[in-house]
Amino acid sequence: MKIFVAGHRGMVGSAITRKLEARGDEIVARSRNELDLCNQRAVREFMQAEKPDRVILAAAKVGGIHANNTRPGEFIYDNLMIEANIVHQAYEAGVQSLLFLGSSCIYPKLANQPMAEDALLTGGLESTNEPYAVAKIAGIKLCESYNRQYGTDYRSVMPTNLYGPGDNFHPENSHVLPALMRRFHEAAREGVDEVVVWGTGTPMREFLHVDDMAEASLFVMDLDRETYLRETSPMQSHINVGTGVDVTIRTLAETLAQITGFKGRITFDSSKPDGTPRKLLDVSRLARMGWKAAIPLDQGLKDTYDWFLDTEDAHLRKV
Repeated sequence: MKIFVAGHRGMVGSAITRKLEARGDEIVARSRNELDLCNQRAVREFMQAEKPDRVILAAAKVGGIHANNTRPGEFIYDNLMIEANIVHQAYEAGVQSLLFLGSSCIYPKLANQPMAEDALLTGGLESTNEPYAVAKIAGIKLCESYNRQYGTDYRSVMPTNLYGPGDNFHPENSHVLPALMRRFHEAAREGVDEVVVWGTGTPMREFLHVDDMAEASLFVMDLDRETYLRETSPMQSHINVGTGVDVTIRTLAETLAQITGFKGRITFDSSKPDGTPRKLLDVSRLARMGWKAAIPLDQGLKDTYDWFLDTEDAHLRKV
């Protein structure tokens, strides 16, 4: 297979690329400097020249609460443009198989827990990342609409919170897990006696190792069409990917303190936003299809911290 991986340098895209290389697929990839995915003409020329057999759309503008709150225009515009350009130009180039990677933030802020696929569009979104979530919902609907009108086989997977090698550890623009890992690491190294965590520590979060996400993505993409259609519907075709297990932010912080060797106090700043109270995915649809996550959180966190230490200089330069 000749497969275009959009976003091959990101955490998820690089994990998928490693697995594709291991199984011998031909990978087509372009860096951001080589191909601007927000540029319709550039994407069209690329797709027409390369004519890939499959497309994996892992490219996105991503960030944590602070980045989403301060740059909402960038988050909605860039993600809408990336999705629209790649999906449409893949169709124009005759690509029948495409996998779109979304996010669990597509679900309503107060959705029933765990969140099943049919919770989509049943309530208001979390305000701190609504623009990003709206763009991801649009990506799902793009895929479904092209399937309905043109007979393509464009599928969508919605991961829970991801972590692992290749994550972004920027102190302001990263997600909660890598941000906390870096903060505890620096506190332990510098002998600081207190680490302050945003929010109350009570929100529940589910975390999936990026290698599990890569396995699940290829599993869904390779799934025979009959099985895929049996578990989905034309206007609800997305599939949740997660572990089915969540922890409080307090528990996460305490675990990261132990892994990094931090011995001081952990305090919580309740004046800062918590975000969604709970985000646990219902992964029964994917389980019925035959896939379950394999990497426990404790093991995944230790492996990620080892990777962080191996590449520490590069992370700490990103300030």
